Amino acid sequence: MPYPIFDRNRLILKPLSERVNDLQRDVFLCLTDPIPEFQDDNLEILAERIIKAKERGATVLLMMGAHVIRSGVNRFLIDLMKKGYITLIGTNGASAIHDMEFAMIGESTESVARYIREGQFGLWKETGRVNDAARYAQENGYGLGEAVGKMIYENPIEFPYRESSLFAAGYQYGIPITVHVGIGQDIVHEHPNFDGSATGESSYRDFLTLTYFVQSLEGGVVLNIGTAVMGPEVYLKALSMARNVANQENRHIRHFTSAVFDLVDLGDDIHSEAPKTNAAYYFRPYKTVLVRTVADGGESFYIRGQHRATVPNLHRLIIEKARQ
Repeated sequence: MPYPIFDRNRLILKPLSERVNDLQRDVFLCLTDPIPEFQDDNLEILAERIIKAKERGATVLLMMGAHVIRSGVNRFLIDLMKKGYITLIGTNGASAIHDMEFAMIGESTESVARYIREGQFGLWKETGRVNDAARYAQENGYGLGEAVGKMIYENPIEFPYRESSLFAAGYQYGIPITVHVGIGQDIVHEHPNFDGSATGESSYRDFLTLTYFVQSLEGGVVLNIGTAVMGPEVYLKALSMARNVANQENRHIRHFTSAVFDLVDLGDDIHSEAPKTNAAYYFRPYKTVLVRTVADGGESFYIRGQHRATVPNLHRLIIEKARQ
């Protein structure tokens, strides 16, 4: 006898027009706006490594969490995509939701504290369009990220703010944005139109796309920005698969640069694995991105600061150094 399941047809979904949002589109910095000051010599090294990776045709992989979008730096990432300094962005389901909502209504980020008390958290009709994109992806052989980007880019009336959409820009410039979904973690999984098969298949296609580009990581760069679990774990599995095939072909994926952008205090030595008695050991970006995956030839850096400061300053340095 199968376990009982929740009947989603009993849910009441309300329109986004009734939702109070914590963030409006004016959170997005323009390229011409003054950017927060941030100084770290390692950021200059990273800028140089990214420029060299582009010159040699190596992958520059950016793994990021949804807080990066909420920090208002989309336009800086879009400009790097447009100029060819980012090969692929790997992110989570929440990023697709925030990006789509900002493109659709110019706002995003509901109050969890308010709406969870009402039993309304996440239950907004228009947000379920991410599920429509997943079904379209499954039916037409797309990855989830590309389907979301296509939906936003090709419908300017429905998405009047698509200019600042990462996903639309990815589709426009042919830069893959892959979505790595954890079933049950995103608000659209509450919706009656959620299709686990479509989301699973299209998200797994995204994983294989990311792994394809990890094959060219030798001499490249991987950035892990604001993702403590998804980014390190997806990257780790993709790298193992890519190295497995490379070893069969007498190639190596060892000499590349990795960096973590976050706020956690990791101490003075970020190149040695912390003992299990230290809480930092369980911070996956530390042991996975900074230590284990670059232990046989790579080099890693830790950039500690707010995304709203670190990302625009990385963009600034890349553009400045590329002109020299």
